[in-house]
Amino acid sequence: MLADLLDLVLPVRCAGCGAPRWSVCQLCLDALRAQPYLHQPTPCPAGLPLLAAAAPYDGPVRGLLLAHKERGRLGLVRPLGSALAAAVLLVTTSPPESRPLREVLLVPVPSAPATVKARGHDHARRLASRAAQQLRQRGVPTRVLPLLRLRRTVADQAGLSSAERSANLAGALVVGRPLAGLDGLAGVAVVLVDDVVTTGATLTEAARALRHAQVVVHGSAVVAATRLRRPR
Repeated sequence: MLADLLDLVLPVRCAGCGAPRWSVCQLCLDALRAQPYLHQPTPCPAGLPLLAAAAPYDGPVRGLLLAHKERGRLGLVRPLGSALAAAVLLVTTSPPESRPLREVLLVPVPSAPATVKARGHDHARRLASRAAQQLRQRGVPTRVLPLLRLRRTVADQAGLSSAERSANLAGALVVGRPLAGLDGLAGVAVVLVDDVVTTGATLTEAARALRHAQVVVHGSAVVAATRLRRPR
């Protein structure tokens, strides 16, 4: 609420493109509201669940995500969460279900506790909560279930190759809460959610941890997907 109020009373610039007088300008909102699409990293790690993204991770979308996660522009959770909801909706209907889903469970990818403390918020969980709210408003029963936690420290992923990221994350995640309430999951879609996907290593490890706990993963959804550029 405070972030939204400050956006109204103080001179601001768009977090996506820097346009004055707007916390988010219309052009940047339009970039977030583009048609969500199914995405597959190259190379695609084995075990990565079906993945949908709301937009490519570049230009204004990249600026909006970084402002929300790293610079505390918490008011951006509304448009970002709406974009994530669109990606979740796509992945839960691809391929078309033979019968309607009873419920969607969003499982956010966890950050290290020290990282959450330094940022002052858990960005993935915040986005998941907003997406769940949006989906409920569209008539899709949805709730957030933070099942996963890190059981060991992992190195910074920046600059690592796809294989190095997979090795860095191998065995790092575990289901950290009792699963007694998850019996009878027929008609329930468990969807992993995060803000950005690059190589898919994090989502693959998260899916492995859930499958190890006998949780069937329907798919995964992100706000944005990095388009890897191969050297000439």
